[in-house]
Amino acid sequence: MADAERASRPGGRTARVRADVLAAVEVELAEHGYDGLTIDAVAVRSGVHRTTVYRRWKTVAGLLVDLLQAGADDAWAPADTGSLEGDLIAINREVFAALTARPSVTQAVIAASFRTPEAAEALTHFWTDRYTRTETVVRRAITRGQVPSSTDPHQVVMTATAPLYHQLVLLRQPMNQAMAVHYAQVAAASARGGLGSGDGRA
Repeated sequence: MADAERASRPGGRTARVRADVLAAVEVELAEHGYDGLTIDAVAVRSGVHRTTVYRRWKTVAGLLVDLLQAGADDAWAPADTGSLEGDLIAINREVFAALTARPSVTQAVIAASFRTPEAAEALTHFWTDRYTRTETVVRRAITRGQVPSSTDPHQVVMTATAPLYHQLVLLRQPMNQAMAVHYAQVAAASARGGLGSGDGRA
């Protein structure tokens, strides 16, 4: 999330205020966690008057929800390397970098999202959007004839990325980038072999 380029939005000062505040939320959340996230600290770090922050976002939960909504509004798209394996490797390298950053905004947001129903719903929308965009790499591979036309894009992407989240977020165990690349290669090879293609092998 922190590394994704947000699409530019019209709105002048209002848009700049939002960008400054949400950038401050990312840093504060990564450094102090949800329990240490306060409107006052966000106001100080962003340089936006606390009254403005309170008026627009009202609560810490409101700040977190808007951060997730902004992430879903950005211009991120998966790289097009010319092959499914190359595309999945590029995705896994991005995921690996986001999850192993110190501090990791992505991990902090995931943890914080479980604290309020509104944030949990916003995170679900964010991931649904991200996976929909990511599945483009499989559809490109189908168009190129690299995998069967009946291949399930969601299953292939999950096969590639799920081990990273499982190991680094759930188990909190170390992983190197070579393993992240390996899981992408496994997913690509499985897709070529018919994984998720609806032919009885999925």
